[in-house]
Amino acid sequence: MTRSLDRLLRPRTIAVVGGGAWCKQVVLQCRKMGFAGDIWPLHPSADSIEGLPVFRSVDDLPQPPDATFIGVNRKATIDIVAALAARDAGGAVCFASGFLEAQAEDATGADLQSALLDAAGDMPILGPNCYGFINYLDGALLWPDQHGGRRVDRGAALITQSSNIAINLTMQARALSLAYVVTAGNQAQSGIAEIGMALLDDPRVTTLGLHIEGIGDLRAFEALADRARELGKPIVAIKVGRSDQAQAATVSHTASLAGQDAGAAALLARLGISRVDDMPSFVEALKLLHIAGPLPQNTVATISCSGGEASLAADMGLSRAVTFPPLNTRQKTDLRAALGPRVALANPLDYHTYIWRDVPAMTRAFAAIADPDIAITLLIVDFPRADLCDPSDWDCVIDATIAAAQQTERLYGMVATLPELMPEAVAQSLMAAGVVPFCGLAEALAACGAVLPAPRDPLPITLPNPGGAARLIPEGEAKTALAAYGLPIPKSTRCMSLTEVETQADDIGFPQVLKGEGIAHKTEAGAVKLNLTSREETCTAAQSMRASSFLIEQMITGSIAELLVGVINDPAHGFVLTLGAGGTLTEILDDTVSLLIPAGDEQITTALNSLRIAPLLRGYRGKPAADLPAILRAINAVQNFTIAHRGDLQEIEINPLLCTPTDAIAADALLRRAL
Repeated sequence: MTRSLDRLLRPRTIAVVGGGAWCKQVVLQCRKMGFAGDIWPLHPSADSIEGLPVFRSVDDLPQPPDATFIGVNRKATIDIVAALAARDAGGAVCFASGFLEAQAEDATGADLQSALLDAAGDMPILGPNCYGFINYLDGALLWPDQHGGRRVDRGAALITQSSNIAINLTMQARALSLAYVVTAGNQAQSGIAEIGMALLDDPRVTTLGLHIEGIGDLRAFEALADRARELGKPIVAIKVGRSDQAQAATVSHTASLAGQDAGAAALLARLGISRVDDMPSFVEALKLLHIAGPLPQNTVATISCSGGEASLAADMGLSRAVTFPPLNTRQKTDLRAALGPRVALANPLDYHTYIWRDVPAMTRAFAAIADPDIAITLLIVDFPRADLCDPSDWDCVIDATIAAAQQTERLYGMVATLPELMPEAVAQSLMAAGVVPFCGLAEALAACGAVLPAPRDPLPITLPNPGGAARLIPEGEAKTALAAYGLPIPKSTRCMSLTEVETQADDIGFPQVLKGEGIAHKTEAGAVKLNLTSREETCTAAQSMRASSFLIEQMITGSIAELLVGVINDPAHGFVLTLGAGGTLTEILDDTVSLLIPAGDEQITTALNSLRIAPLLRGYRGKPAADLPAILRAINAVQNFTIAHRGDLQEIEINPLLCTPTDAIAADALLRRAL
């Protein structure tokens, strides 16, 4: 159900329930920020709170409040929410903890959360166990503590499940313009996606930042991504934590290689949501998105008056998804005219200090390197500390950068290699001029490499199942089931005894492979014997295996490359399709990429081309190429099986998928389904 959060997030009247220090702070912070509406404290016995008259109950309020901060214990919270809902209030922040998030310590938490939701009905609530929100646009704060923000006219909106992370983000001194900071708590009713939709619809919001511990409703996140794309307001996320369900015991290489973060990464990529790995890069990415939106490509130019900084930028860019295109003829000509003959021209550029303090000359040089093929031009500038030095000598580089940006109408940033060497006042003046002030070179390059156009896959994600205990399907049975969906498998026969091995070996032909069934990692357990050339060799091999049943298979020859094709059910994110280097070197090479099901042929082909073993598939050093259409058919067979059995499927691994010039055949298959 869609609820409107407009009254709650943009209130004209605010009620505050409770008389403790937390509730008094809500009143104080609203006044400090200049909230223009009415504030109505509620308390059963106090006469005034922070000089404001006190109401005894929700029924005594002059009208239904738009937003209410409820700062009382968890049981009283439920009663207040019910009273507010009965009066058609706009919504509430539930500060109290001890609900579902505390179930491990208190078995009543789940029951209390259910009661809270029943009490709220259609009325929106944030939390419980959350600080609430700050609306810096309108000066409305349902916020029981100090914060470090200012009133703004427009800016980024932030949502986090952690109240402490929210406080820390408000304290940033990096000139990020914050429009909203919202904490979601345990998301009993209003999840991150629903809150995000409401924030994006505010025309004063330029971009959305998400600090995510758990995704929640996958369909809601798909809708959020679609709405962001429709409005042209990019989203950047920092995803932390692990899915407890996805940590359930797994037995395949796929699960161990994909890791528990693979599902989250695949989901964000599929939805076109940029991702960064740390909080400083998160803030820097939001500043970049606030000013410019996503970069059109990952091409960067840097300018510094130090060769050390130029080399540092080039080296750091290698691991941060940015490139430094070589200078073209026009750039070299214009730079030579601005810098003279003594400067070696390159990107990254060390322009020395010959033109320092000559603002027109610096402007010409900074403008010269900007180019349509450069997404952003970065000036590397570390400002001296004002308590011991005179930073005014650095005004020239500020003036020249702003002038170059205005002259070329291209995107510029200014980067301090050490975050503390970008003064907040300088950063604010640069932001006002449309120049991105980056605090930290590593963070700047990480932001530039992260906020790139990301196509949103229009296909709905195949929703996962809840997970749980599962059984390992015998390999022969697993292959038969997958073959029904189009997966090529070798000619084979199952043998339930040593006698059957002896009588059926000749039917397969030689050379052949013998496998002991019921063993996940057969190679490590000695349960695979290859290139058997006679019935006697096969029988001897079977006698050496501790297996209850056996699988005799035709041995596939002429393989060009071996692939891993795996699927794990991640209840938090979807069915994760992992593609990678297969065979006995799977874990050693650790060469994999993960997507969510369903993935189209174009996505799969791009993923395969990103692998380090991709040259083998394309034909390496004169060898023939693998049959890509056959590989795609095999992968799609695995996807189709997954979709058809999404209700109980837990895990699939084809390893190896033997890729030949004419086919792609599953030499080994592991399948786990729920009990």
